[in-house]
Amino acid sequence: MRRFTWVIALVLSFSLVLAGCGKKDSGSVVKDLDGVINKLQSYQGSGRMVLHTGQEPQEYQVEVWYQNPHYYRISLTNAKKDITQIVLRNDDGVFVLTPHLNKSFRFQSDWPENQGQVYLYQSLVQSILMDNDRQFTTDENAYVFDVLANYQNGSLARQKIWLDKKNYAPQHVEVSDTNANVMVIVDFNQFEFGKKFDKDSFDMQRNMTSWKMSQPTMGQPGAASSGAQSNSANGGAAGTGSEKAAGAANSATSGATTNGTAANGTSATGTSGAAGSKSGAAATGSNAGAATDAGKATTPAAGTNGAGASTGPSANGTGAKAGAGATSGAAGATGAANGTTGANAAAGANGAGGTAGTNATAGTAAGTKADASKQQASFGVIEPNYLPSGVKKLDMSEIKLGEEKAVMLRYSGKYNYTLIESRPVTQTVSVLPGDIVDLGYTLAVVTGDEKKTLTWTYDGIEFRLSTADLPQTEMIKVAQAVQDEIGK
Repeated sequence: MRRFTWVIALVLSFSLVLAGCGKKDSGSVVKDLDGVINKLQSYQGSGRMVLHTGQEPQEYQVEVWYQNPHYYRISLTNAKKDITQIVLRNDDGVFVLTPHLNKSFRFQSDWPENQGQVYLYQSLVQSILMDNDRQFTTDENAYVFDVLANYQNGSLARQKIWLDKKNYAPQHVEVSDTNANVMVIVDFNQFEFGKKFDKDSFDMQRNMTSWKMSQPTMGQPGAASSGAQSNSANGGAAGTGSEKAAGAANSATSGATTNGTAANGTSATGTSGAAGSKSGAAATGSNAGAATDAGKATTPAAGTNGAGASTGPSANGTGAKAGAGATSGAAGATGAANGTTGANAAAGANGAGGTAGTNATAGTAAGTKADASKQQASFGVIEPNYLPSGVKKLDMSEIKLGEEKAVMLRYSGKYNYTLIESRPVTQTVSVLPGDIVDLGYTLAVVTGDEKKTLTWTYDGIEFRLSTADLPQTEMIKVAQAVQDEIGK
């Protein structure tokens, strides 16, 4: 009997050992994660991030690259607004790039070692390793940790992290506030350890230029809104627009117009100037003339202060003559969808007319300048919907930042600070010591010691919040308070 009892006990113990095979507890997973981090050489991940920190959810596509020892590339794209922001770290420092604004901000920092980011694998694993009160569960495919959140935003208290059972790759992250409301969600749809990158993958210039090359011409300065090419023999219909369109680049409003002919496609509407078309449809505009089937304008267009221009027969989208210039400004030129080539180019300055040509650089410059002027003219002031206790708005005034128009709002009281808003046109590069600040809806850069400046862009506007006494936590709240606000 005693021997039988011993056999039963041995069988039960062996069964428990077998049952435990393949299952890991929190301690063994944590030990494995420590080894993964210590041996980590590179990875590439992508997914979707949803923020519930504003009035309505904001969705971003996230792509993360890492290569040992300290090379990082993070791309955040808001598809709804067609805006991409790139963060790089390489041997030259840390860069925050805003390619669609041609802006690059360079500074010296040990980011991201000094702060966590919800989409970085190192940040997720470190939060698990450092929380001794971590909670651990499993589901069918993942190990799930519930740990403290270690982010700059103090309202984010805890996070749940799903790691793949096979290789510990991140699958899903949920970050909650102190009331257990989920504020940030990250879904990884792809994650690869040991990724091989090109030599210049983390180069600043490559990331600026490759982003631009990957973008369509739609909406770019001097481009047609439809992206159609009007300078080819079988060009499609050009887009319409008062200031930018294929086949009719932007003219100065008080300059002479230049009329060209389109090839097998209707021309675009423009405020100044007209282009005939083989189909007989003429561009509409304040100075446009009718067109005949032969591609000739029966009524020449006249500039506000200049002589009328005549058009020649159409031949592969090129016109014969350009009109005389006006004393008040330079004329535009017909251009293709990319705004770089066109049929007629006129450099209207002090009455001097240009001749037809294939490279409408004048039209490109005019179109770009007109777009910039339009942005400046339509610039609206955005006021944060948050004020620190004991602070009130003092005044608002227009200022100049180089050649750019800007607005400065001053606040005073318990804390004193200024908020400068502008629509940048030129590229600027800084080389100050600083750090990245995660605002949730975008990334900002904080620089300075005694007087700090927080710089970020949102919806095409660059913000600069400067103060000598406002705490950084309050600076972040003010910066977050411009989200979803409308320019006045």
